Amino acid sequence: MDVHAPSLDTATSVSLDLYRALRLPRAVEDKMLRLIRQNRISKWFSGYGQEAIAVGCAWAAEERDWLLPMHRNLGLWTTRGVPLRPLFCQVLGKEGGFTKGRDRTFHFGLPEHRIVGMISHLAAMLPVADGLGLASTLKGEDAVAIAFTGEGATREGDFHEALNLATVWSLPVVFVVENNGYGLSTPTSDALPVEDLADAAQGYGMPGVVVDGNDVESVIENIRSASDHARRGEGPTLLEMKTFRVRGHEEASGTKYVPQDLIAEWEARDPVEAFRRRLLSRGIAAADLDAIDTQLAEEIEEVAEWALKQPEVVSTPDAEAADVFAPTPLAPAVPASSTRSDVRFIDALSEGLADAFEADDSVVLMGQDVAEYGGVFKVTAGFLDRFGADRIRNTPIIESGALGCALGLALDGFRPVVEMQYADFITCGFNQIVNNLATTHYRWGAPVPVTIRAPFGGGIGAGPFHSQSPEAWFCHVPGLKVVVPATPADAKGLVRSAIEDNNPVLVFEHKALYRSLRGEVPEGEHRVPIGSARVARSGDDLTIVTWGVGVGWALDLADQLASSASIEVVDLRTLVPWDRETVLASVHKTHRVLVVHEASRTSGFGAEIAAEISEVAFRDLDAPAVRVGGADLPIPFSKGIESDVYSGRARLADAARSLLAF
Repeated sequence: MDVHAPSLDTATSVSLDLYRALRLPRAVEDKMLRLIRQNRISKWFSGYGQEAIAVGCAWAAEERDWLLPMHRNLGLWTTRGVPLRPLFCQVLGKEGGFTKGRDRTFHFGLPEHRIVGMISHLAAMLPVADGLGLASTLKGEDAVAIAFTGEGATREGDFHEALNLATVWSLPVVFVVENNGYGLSTPTSDALPVEDLADAAQGYGMPGVVVDGNDVESVIENIRSASDHARRGEGPTLLEMKTFRVRGHEEASGTKYVPQDLIAEWEARDPVEAFRRRLLSRGIAAADLDAIDTQLAEEIEEVAEWALKQPEVVSTPDAEAADVFAPTPLAPAVPASSTRSDVRFIDALSEGLADAFEADDSVVLMGQDVAEYGGVFKVTAGFLDRFGADRIRNTPIIESGALGCALGLALDGFRPVVEMQYADFITCGFNQIVNNLATTHYRWGAPVPVTIRAPFGGGIGAGPFHSQSPEAWFCHVPGLKVVVPATPADAKGLVRSAIEDNNPVLVFEHKALYRSLRGEVPEGEHRVPIGSARVARSGDDLTIVTWGVGVGWALDLADQLASSASIEVVDLRTLVPWDRETVLASVHKTHRVLVVHEASRTSGFGAEIAAEISEVAFRDLDAPAVRVGGADLPIPFSKGIESDVYSGRARLADAARSLLAF
């Protein structure tokens, strides 16, 4: 006799618990569908007929494992024990939900339950699972990240980048593809050229398994097997769960585009009813199952009706604005004991990075060629030897995958730094930055301490794909901070402050300054507060507001015109949040303002500054607020065309003289 085999009573109890877990989301579905028919709610993304996947995955996972569900995975939340009352308030948009009315259904995380919900951009959370898996590895834990996506999203780049990175780094991640037969209305067969998506695993060197997604016990068995594989350090697994969406993409869209015989075929394979029949065949009494059905139906009815009576979510402008950024305690000021002169911009930047690594073991660097090679500009040369391969990590060419991975690391206590090889390539990770990193804290309160380093700007004859100044794109996105150092001292201090900030910060580093600009740099600990401008030169006749390489242009111009005009130069240093007080104080003194930037003039960030000055300080102005920027052209390869035609520097002196003479 096997003394470890469960007794009949224990086996029966476990079976009944599993049935209850499977039946609970179905009871919620039943209630929601009634509410739709009663016109008491307007929208519901149904997982009816797919419950075995969410329930089975959550049932099989350990409490320490991370789960990254999608919008049809209600059963994952309920199986993880998320309280029903706030959960109903969340899905119904009532006061008492988890996101303060800022996002819908399952677009949020509950770290206490080890759940990280989705954003609407499908497959975007798969690289986040890589980051959570990497965090587990770096901490020496054996937690697994189980991430969901639909079959349609397997054509997106994030799917492939996530699978590739997970295999290259042998991460403890289980990728679950719910193949439910349709996108919104497009059959899978019209969108995908293969029968079994699990075959894609072969291209990444990981196991791929096709699973009956309507068989909850098969789901559990395969999740446990894949998780054990990951815990042994053997890397990720791709599980394709075959199921079917028998309801509309969302309830209002209906299912007219689906052949009715196909729906009938899958309804006969309903996972809840199939498991019920299996339990009956094992001798479990129908009365016991009926009692569970009745009890859950009554409970859900009571909770749903209670939630519907809760007040609508209300707020104030101040409360909403206060949650865009996570609070960041100010580091204690450390007076510089001494300074060094003639320090290159690149060396000061590298020093600030190294100081952050020395001070905090949770700082991790990722990017293309950042390890042995030291980055294409050699900013991180020698870091691999100093800080080790766990913390200095080369990635494949996967901007989006690396940024998503950084979010996962940040959610589990790390402070990742991601280097974009060139700022021009940041477009490949745009979605992760503006829709994932930027929104997370506002939506569900998690701090996101991710630093993105972006070498940018022209002046080196690198042509249209290695010379852009894209900072204005990100200044438009609430939730991101944007800094642009213009001096070696600020390069050291701003990158240190960025890494210690609890929000996503983009650090734009001008390539032309790396080795051409030298200056004084404080020794030892040095930070520059984010959001604080500096007056780089005092003057009385004209204020030039600028940042980055524009600071040097402005100072040169001030020297040229010194005999005829006194020009004040304000170096913003931070674009978001920008220092309005310092700028407005300067305008109040000089009564004239010129805003200068390297990026194209149209919709450059200078337009925001000029508009704010005109609106708030109009009475201080003796002349219009003027902008000088690059021409509205792609940046040419020819240095002569760039300097004489594209660059605003060529138009700066004339603009200043005209403004002074106004």
